Amino acid sequence: MFKIKGVLLILTLFILSSCEEKIEHEFPTEKRYWDTKDYHSAILELRYGYKQDEKLPTLDDPTTRLIVEKLTDQQNFKVVLDDTELGGKHRNEIGQDFFEEYRGMSQIYTARDRKDNYLYDIEMLAVEQFGLALQLRYFKLGNDQVKEQADDPNSSSVKNTVNKNINVLIGNYLLYLDEINNEDAFSTTGKDKLAKGIDTYFTLLINTYPDANLKRIKNKAELMLKKSESNSIKKSLEDIINLIDSKQTKDQPENH
Repeated sequence: MFKIKGVLLILTLFILSSCEEKIEHEFPTEKRYWDTKDYHSAILELRYGYKQDEKLPTLDDPTTRLIVEKLTDQQNFKVVLDDTELGGKHRNEIGQDFFEEYRGMSQIYTARDRKDNYLYDIEMLAVEQFGLALQLRYFKLGNDQVKEQADDPNSSSVKNTVNKNINVLIGNYLLYLDEINNEDAFSTTGKDKLAKGIDTYFTLLINTYPDANLKRIKNKAELMLKKSESNSIKKSLEDIINLIDSKQTKDQPENH
């Protein structure tokens, strides 16, 4: 009887240990959309709930892929920020909450190995591209609120505030181009994904604000073009430089 009880006890402890291991990391993957509370808890878990030598969720792991997909799903904020049936003030507040969560989110996948290569370059870029898409909407909502609350939306003070916000947005976008300085830390797939982000989000930015100070983007792109050795990244940089030039050409008066 003693031996049987001992076996049962060991078996019970094993089952309890297995259950604890299975629920060690919890994420609301069953939800269609994550709200900012879901992001807050998920980001805390990803940043502080994993052991130092424990692998984070990745897109190439079938068992954890869904976590990364939910974390970087842009529909989570688009479903609210793009809903014109909701009030502008409410959407702006939600946008601000998402932006605050993104700031913590951007610290999750930055680890490097002993050769200074990114351990999670694809996931890191997916997070950064999430941030680019979010900021494009968030800053627009903020500027719309500035105009709506002003007595004179066309006043110089309002225009200065709006332009200042756009310049901050451009500055945040340029941080993405800074990653080209770390080009050697990316895999070939990572470099292609980095280039795709330039193609997609810088094109959106330039087309959304063609009258902004695009020289900052052009100057940065030209500097990075000299440093990059990746054909895909160089092609993307050349494309946005040409796009900026086309916008500036259209703005110039014709000579008669």
